[in-house]
Amino acid sequence: MKIAILDDYQNVALTYADWPSLGADIEVFTEAFTGEDDVVRRLAGFDVVVAMRERTRFPAEVLDRLPDLRLLVSTGRRNAAIDVAAAKRNGVVVSATGYLGPPTLEHTWALILAAARNLPADVRSMRDGGWQVGVGTVLSGKTLGLLGLGRLGSASAKIGQAFGMETIAWSRNLTPEKAAEHGVSAVSKEELFERSDVLSIHVVLSDRSRGLVGAPELARMKPTALLVNTSRGPVVDEAALLDALRDKKIAAAALDVYDVEPLPADHPVRGLDNVILTPHVGYVSRETYEIFYRDAVEDIAAFQAGAPIRVME
Repeated sequence: MKIAILDDYQNVALTYADWPSLGADIEVFTEAFTGEDDVVRRLAGFDVVVAMRERTRFPAEVLDRLPDLRLLVSTGRRNAAIDVAAAKRNGVVVSATGYLGPPTLEHTWALILAAARNLPADVRSMRDGGWQVGVGTVLSGKTLGLLGLGRLGSASAKIGQAFGMETIAWSRNLTPEKAAEHGVSAVSKEELFERSDVLSIHVVLSDRSRGLVGAPELARMKPTALLVNTSRGPVVDEAALLDALRDKKIAAAALDVYDVEPLPADHPVRGLDNVILTPHVGYVSRETYEIFYRDAVEDIAAFQAGAPIRVME
């Protein structure tokens, strides 16, 4: 059996599970593929592919061209980059792994605190031999707006409340009663953008949420507001956000996700001084990787035994 482990940017996958127990030929890919043709060319001949969450896409056009593929393991239970129906049509089993929510939640608040207290500039100044270079912002008494109040959104609300923030939220199906269960006020979409001092995005990317935050929404925000996105890049209209940041229509953004990943080296957002950027590491933690790769090995062993587990339908 030939196994490919994809997008292991830190080159650590083999240290987090008992891969030798599979008795397989394993190859680790530490860099992103350049496109669909590159995926097909480099994965030709592999029986099993372990795909890191939504890094490499497996649409029907790719799956139809991988005749040797028999098992596709997705880290995490949801992976919009995999056409599960096309995989099934091609006789490919798609198995999932477990997942941890807290790392993304904690990273969201690392970004919020870093932006509020001007940490990147102060850290840089200290390393360069300087001293104070900016003035921070207090979160207590401010309004935290949550675009989405699911598992991560509601957990984020609790943290905001612990800091003494007023918490408000909007999503298409959110009711006042459901919001009240989390101590949150349900508001209209317009009010969410108008009132938020910190606006944090916690919705799943779908056809309905793509471009949900566009120029009209950004125009409603306070010039002192912070936009935080640890969800998915395309939820926010990238061009509109760049315009809003360049023109100082909002104070800052803290981003962990992007339309194209890895983010191109020459992307214009890298040159803005009012943005904190991290390389989609919200879920990247030792504990998460232990679950991902341990479960991946279990999935492959079960498949070898003829009894696949955690199969995605």
